[in-house]
Amino acid sequence: MGNNDVPIMQSCIPLPIDDKQLLEVIEKAKDWAIMHGAAMRSKTDFNPDALQFAPFILTPSSFPRKEYEKAVNLQVTLNELMHAVAHDTEFLRETLKSTIKVDTFTGSLFEIYETTLKEGISQPHSLALLRSDYLANFLESNAIKQVEINTIASSFGGISTFMTPMHSYILRELGHGDKLVDLPANHALSGLCDAMVEAWKLQNRPHAIILFVIEDMTYNICDQRFHEFYIRETYPHIQVIRRSLTEIYEQGRLGPGGELLLGDLEASVIYFRAGYEPGHYHGSNEWSARLLMERSKAIKCPSIHYHLAGTKKVQQALAKPGILKRFINDEQKIHSISEIFTGLYSLDKHEHGEEAIKLALKNPERYVLKPQREGGGNNVYGEDIPAALEKMSEEERSAWILMERIFPPLSKGYMIRPGGKMPPEIVSLVSELGIFGAIIGTKEEIIYNKQVGHMLRTKLSSANEGGVAAGLGALDSPYLID
Repeated sequence: MGNNDVPIMQSCIPLPIDDKQLLEVIEKAKDWAIMHGAAMRSKTDFNPDALQFAPFILTPSSFPRKEYEKAVNLQVTLNELMHAVAHDTEFLRETLKSTIKVDTFTGSLFEIYETTLKEGISQPHSLALLRSDYLANFLESNAIKQVEINTIASSFGGISTFMTPMHSYILRELGHGDKLVDLPANHALSGLCDAMVEAWKLQNRPHAIILFVIEDMTYNICDQRFHEFYIRETYPHIQVIRRSLTEIYEQGRLGPGGELLLGDLEASVIYFRAGYEPGHYHGSNEWSARLLMERSKAIKCPSIHYHLAGTKKVQQALAKPGILKRFINDEQKIHSISEIFTGLYSLDKHEHGEEAIKLALKNPERYVLKPQREGGGNNVYGEDIPAALEKMSEEERSAWILMERIFPPLSKGYMIRPGGKMPPEIVSLVSELGIFGAIIGTKEEIIYNKQVGHMLRTKLSSANEGGVAAGLGALDSPYLID
């Protein structure tokens, strides 16, 4: 489908902006971004002492108000669904049985899950900080369709909180302060952190700390540090420490009551910002660290079963007709969840996989191939699908799912990147809305369940992948239109 066939949503402000005014406001916007922490460390020229602004869209991108509100209102129900899925051992086993044979990473996670089940789960409470991602689909009057739901390291809650104030400043500078009423408030940072603190309070261990599990090298540093600083400023009695999986292996042990001890410190809540991709595990030590944490009394965000519930294979299984009844007993809720699902197909031989392959080969441009991977940059699109399927054995295919492609409307705007051409050109853009949710509970009961904020990631319409950390998208905020 060419860009000429795609509808373009009305812009927040008239474009283009006069070059002189444009260059002046971009200079201010870049400084605002760096001085307020909408920034990252450079991947190409890493320096722990330097930050550069994160790529951003100069003015907020349009998003259908009705669909934004639908996504916000649905999040508490999605939290409930994912909580039920994560605690359904039989469903996870059945759904992932073929995947774990061919995907060694998911297999290793599953091994930890089985070990903790055998030994007895030491901490019945889980904390989940989720992010459900959506694209509007212009083929269905811009109705939102879920791209995926993230159950581990759901990022950009920190930086996204600053995008609306940044866009408010830019719009005022451009003489469009009247547009601010259509920028929804965003409290993602406080919402995510307050949930961590609720989990910490549950443990009733006043001297315990919150542990952030981090990569060996953190590029997206501001997003993580904002959480840490917010907790320390708002709850001065709670300390946050950051450790890599390797450091946890070297320093960690279980106390006499199953407490997670790191040197002299006890961690009663663990927040994973790493551990979601194979590259974070250099060998058996890092896997031992993950098992050690899972065996501990600390509340995990996410616990191993929640991590598994976020796999693409589980997402595909949930879209099967009638399956939601297993987890949700309210018809209205089932209907509202079903509405956001797009076509998801198994490639397992015994699960009508051959039919799905025929669909993909007949119209590859209508589909995306997705593996069991987080972190962006792993999907296969359109005309590349036939060759990718050809290379896979029947077994390997079961580690992938086929998803109907969503066709979002376009918006126009300026993408501002470090080192980018000045003045920038107006480009065609596509926006993905992420809604954050927080939930705490056991298998038997949910004790905390909230929608806590949003983010908007925007990419060039010509780019398939849109990860900001991966360098292909830009931070944004929604301008709601009717």
